[in-house]
Amino acid sequence: MDPSRLSGGHEGQLQLAAKLAEDVAGVDRLSALPNDVLLRILARLGDAAAAARTSVLAGRWRRLWALLPELRFPSSPSPRRHILSALLAHEAPLTCLDVGGEDAAPESVAAWLPTAARRLSGSLVFTNRRAAQRRPDSHPRQPRGRRLRCSDQRPRRPENDDLDAAGEERGDFELPCFGNATTVSLDLGWLGLAVPRAAGVFARLTELSLNHVRFHRPAVLGDAVSSRRCPCLEKLTVQHTLGLSDLTIRSNSVRHMELAYLRGLQQLTVDAPALEHLSVVCCFHRDQIRPVANISARQVKELRWADSFDRRSVKLGKMKHLQSVCPMLFLVYGIIPNDGFRNFLRCFKIIQELCITVVYMLDIDNLSYLMEDIKMLPDVASLDLRVVANGHATGASLFHVLKMCSGIRELILELSSTDLEVTEQTACPVGCVCGQQQNWKTEQLMLNRLQEVEITELRGSENELTFMKKLFSWATMLKKMTVTFKSLVTESRAKELCLVLRSFSRPEISLKFYIYNKDKIKVLYVPED
Repeated sequence: MDPSRLSGGHEGQLQLAAKLAEDVAGVDRLSALPNDVLLRILARLGDAAAAARTSVLAGRWRRLWALLPELRFPSSPSPRRHILSALLAHEAPLTCLDVGGEDAAPESVAAWLPTAARRLSGSLVFTNRRAAQRRPDSHPRQPRGRRLRCSDQRPRRPENDDLDAAGEERGDFELPCFGNATTVSLDLGWLGLAVPRAAGVFARLTELSLNHVRFHRPAVLGDAVSSRRCPCLEKLTVQHTLGLSDLTIRSNSVRHMELAYLRGLQQLTVDAPALEHLSVVCCFHRDQIRPVANISARQVKELRWADSFDRRSVKLGKMKHLQSVCPMLFLVYGIIPNDGFRNFLRCFKIIQELCITVVYMLDIDNLSYLMEDIKMLPDVASLDLRVVANGHATGASLFHVLKMCSGIRELILELSSTDLEVTEQTACPVGCVCGQQQNWKTEQLMLNRLQEVEITELRGSENELTFMKKLFSWATMLKKMTVTFKSLVTESRAKELCLVLRSFSRPEISLKFYIYNKDKIKVLYVPED
């Protein structure tokens, strides 16, 4: 392959490599290094085009790039010009192919993808960014260890709801069979994808992620990810799609499944005896239709259903190993009752861990207080509670949830987050209705099993400190509390807050504090006396 055909930057890096290749005596010492060392140097460039251009440095470097096990093509408007020629000229086993595109057309992807499918024996990542996308979409962060965190599992707001970008019909291409690939991640920027019925077996595929996809022949997706076609599939992620009205997944191998924002989904069937983690987010809720689902997954340990829920039409089956559940977020003030939240949690009497997110809308005037709708929660040992305050007083809602879970032994409490907040407002307007709920300050609450508390994103507002003082008095058996201050809290303010929290505490309670340093890294904070 002619290196001049490959586009991209890195001219400065190539000039540096050329200087290193010869010493002052004109002796090329760099080229005398073993191939594996030179390949490591090329790999550090992070760009297959730049690696190919090193062929001009010396004869020793010619076609050395073709032995790279990994090829990366950073984002470009028309990637097909050089990707296909690079794949055809490449000589070594290809263990990783990473391609970026900008408004790529379907014919552009179809030009190189079948060749990649035949050559690849490892992972493929293709990300096609649309101009309409304001920021790169990201997959939900994975739970820390085996714990399902509210902050990890919250619904994520699509870019501009994705509907403008998705509304434009842009053609489609066929998904080839990746017979030897182990992981495939396709973020198509709303390109159309056709999944043929008889397209071979993905014999080694363990992970598949499909994002921003307009499906043609939608019913075939379930067949493609079945045990017959994907016998080793362990993780399946499908997010932000159009065209999936009826999705049936039957897999004996899949252990982790995430389905989110499947626009137009009407019926979901999952038969996965090895499944341990299932997440369904805003697949039915967006269209306000009655959800129809049949889930057969006896080994499930973590279940998140952030969606509409009707016990008459959603059948969860027996889940004897279930440890953690997470319902859809709960609006503290609103007009429409949080039926999906309540209906889902009625399915469980005892659970190891419960993850709840309660949200205050920015403007809650003329809205009803809905917390009293929660009459009962499952008996839980660990409560992961997140509140999105938008500047409002949250003590009443936190008190109500804790009253419903008074037998907890562990509490993880995240007091604020900017992800769903419209503005970083510090306090609501004077006379706001959130201040009308004051009974919690005088009511008694016994959390006499609570031994460990973790607080994150503490800003130290008056409302937060009032709640913290009450929490110390309620948790009579508390042994350990960890507090992480919000990144905006200065060290001097953190020192003041440490003194206040210590005044609320008792000698038998171990208190630890964390702050964020100037590099935004969380560090242990020990205030000077």
